[in-house]
Amino acid sequence: MTTRERCLNILHYKDVDRMPAVHFGYWNECLYEWADQGHISKEVALAARRDGSEGQRELDKIIGWDCNWYNTVATNHGLFPRFEPKVLEELPDGSRRMLTGNGVIEKVKPGIVSIPSEDDYLLKDREAFETLFKPKMQFSPERVNLEFFKNFNETRDMEVPVGLHVGSVLGHIRDYVTVMGMSFLLYDEDEDLFADIVDTYADMQYQCAEAALATGAKFDFAHYWEDVCFKNGPLLSPEIFDELCAKHYKKRNELCHKYGIDIISLDCDGVTEKLIPTWLENGVNVLFPIEIGTWGDQFEPARKKYGEKILGVGAMDKIAFRKDKAAVDAEIERLKRLIDMGGFIPCPDHRIMPGSKFELVQYYAEEIKKIRI
Repeated sequence: MTTRERCLNILHYKDVDRMPAVHFGYWNECLYEWADQGHISKEVALAARRDGSEGQRELDKIIGWDCNWYNTVATNHGLFPRFEPKVLEELPDGSRRMLTGNGVIEKVKPGIVSIPSEDDYLLKDREAFETLFKPKMQFSPERVNLEFFKNFNETRDMEVPVGLHVGSVLGHIRDYVTVMGMSFLLYDEDEDLFADIVDTYADMQYQCAEAALATGAKFDFAHYWEDVCFKNGPLLSPEIFDELCAKHYKKRNELCHKYGIDIISLDCDGVTEKLIPTWLENGVNVLFPIEIGTWGDQFEPARKKYGEKILGVGAMDKIAFRKDKAAVDAEIERLKRLIDMGGFIPCPDHRIMPGSKFELVQYYAEEIKKIRI
């Protein structure tokens, strides 16, 4: 069987010969560490940074992975054009205040690689939306490379699953207004404005997906990026999330169903439990990457609550890669319980991070492929 057949069969509760070894990419710093340690060349490290790239597939072969689940193609469904990044201020400690392409002002410290420190943002009121952002949230033919999608079926790799990235209903907007700004708009300032932002952005992304699918390009799954949760739950109330977002998931997922896509995956970090009803009721059926974090496994209780209609890719605690074989073995044993439920593909619960031992990642990929179901 091909990796594509294995993944699709598992997510349709069909037989497979073995479990596929699936991952979710790497921190760049992890790749550089492995190059410094002599496990891979610097050329491979640089080439493997982008999901689905030829360079990453080369590294997959070296390690023993079958595929990266985040192997998707996309239209230009973000702000278009983006804001021009620029340095606004040089600070005495060597850090800078910078305007990003998202219209957010960040403090950037030399040598620090982490979630950026948001200092300010432009999308604060109706005037900023109408003049600065709304024009960048409109559909235009330039957003969709029609030639690429028309030729996609002839050029795609049939050995691995490939998804159409259909965007984000709220996650991108959170990036544009920041977590603090989203809270102010929703609860203190202008919830009607926030709803207009969500509707405007979602309509554009629907048109992008529609244009791509209308070319006849065939995909194995659709995929959303939707980071709107943290370690204690959603960044906004589930009721407001449902009111704002449910209709857009439903509309976009019905479009996917029209074109034969019945596996719809969504990437949301953190504790997602309270948002699952909105996703599940409106067509999303694959949780990814199911972060373990400090709060533990979320897939098993979700399966017990919602039954076989909820599927999963992820839930492997990648911290084991920093430890030893015993830790990896223990993690695989834990994952077998989830595998036995069906409709589940184990995958590291986020990108493989610095400090991960190359030989343990190889060992995990090898052992996962030995599992028969």
